[in-house]
Amino acid sequence: MPTARITKTNVDAAQPEAKDWMLWDDRLGGFGLKVTPAGSKVYIFQYRMGGRGAKVRRFTIGRHGKLTTESARRKAETLALSVANGVDPQREKVREVRKAIDLAFKPYVERFYRDCLLKEWPATHKYVQSLLVTYAVPVIGNTPLPDITRKDIKAALAPVLDKTATASNLFAVLRRMFSWAIEQEDIDRSPIEGMKPPPLPPSRDRVLSDEELALVWRGTVELGYPFGPLVRLLILTGARREEVAAMEWSELDRTAATWSLPASRSKNAQAAENALSSAAVSVLDGLAQRIGISGRWPRKGFVFSTTGETSVSGYSRAKRRLDKIVVDLASKDEQTLPDPWRLHDLRRTLATGLQRLGVRLEVTEAVLNHVSGSRSGIVGIYQRHNWKDEKRAALEAWATHVDRVLTGVDDSNVVALLEVRA
Repeated sequence: MPTARITKTNVDAAQPEAKDWMLWDDRLGGFGLKVTPAGSKVYIFQYRMGGRGAKVRRFTIGRHGKLTTESARRKAETLALSVANGVDPQREKVREVRKAIDLAFKPYVERFYRDCLLKEWPATHKYVQSLLVTYAVPVIGNTPLPDITRKDIKAALAPVLDKTATASNLFAVLRRMFSWAIEQEDIDRSPIEGMKPPPLPPSRDRVLSDEELALVWRGTVELGYPFGPLVRLLILTGARREEVAAMEWSELDRTAATWSLPASRSKNAQAAENALSSAAVSVLDGLAQRIGISGRWPRKGFVFSTTGETSVSGYSRAKRRLDKIVVDLASKDEQTLPDPWRLHDLRRTLATGLQRLGVRLEVTEAVLNHVSGSRSGIVGIYQRHNWKDEKRAALEAWATHVDRVLTGVDDSNVVALLEVRA
């Protein structure tokens, strides 16, 4: 095969023949130009890994025109140095392609969601995914994981640093994602390693007063389906927002007045059998009647859904609507406007309310499906009582209290609650 100094002049002069032919550089071993019958001119580098007896390998540097002769030569020199140091250029090329495609941040988020979040964080996976998609992906884009730096992480966190809870949660999920990537042997080190996390949000102690609770309940009636009855069930059960929002009819038993929350949907991965007060049963009856069923509940499907295929979302928008309704109600009745509150505060309000009603702490924690406090440690191991009857009595007492708040009537019925339909 012909050899000559590969220069721009010689490359331009090379003419196609009936078959591929090679021009090899007479100074840099392995550096060549392939000329095809169609007239294409491609720079290559030919080498062996392991001496003369090893298989000949070729690495495509690039097409003439997109590359100049000198830039192709410099690349060939780099490849020759890699081979001399025992590094196979083909393996490196495969690694770089994988890094650019498989380890690009945006598609990796989807993989992390599918293979990790859905399994490890079943109750909050949608929220966690939304943090990554909303705040991290627009900033980091398709940067390969091994190339992501602290500067990239700080840039993703920057827009939410004034939202302490969001910033703390975003940092936590990014840290878990990179830890998972290390477990998968996709990266060697995390860019978050050694970073100081954002400050934790101050501990919340917001509890709605009876007057505020009454305003919120009345507001939910005007809010309508799906979020009106959803919030009413939050008030009556003290359950977590995601747990109620993704409630399925198959989890509910009207005859026993129970809600069996599976471990896969519980934030703490602990299954729970929740008692339903007569008021909660009434809310669910209203939802069944809404779809034309009376005296019983459907056997399948989401309780709260606008599509029939997925559970509801859009809590923030619904909460803003509810706040506006509550403000209007308070102004109309010349009541004091409620201080800012969150849906999760309803859970704390129920817990505080149960304590006001004299319910034992262990029962309150059982109602909330807590595994900390009185149900943690050695007590949690040996204390297997499920507080079934006590939980039912506690939630009935709470429903009665809410009824009294709404009606001002100090008796044990829940007529006002039962009259509210979804």
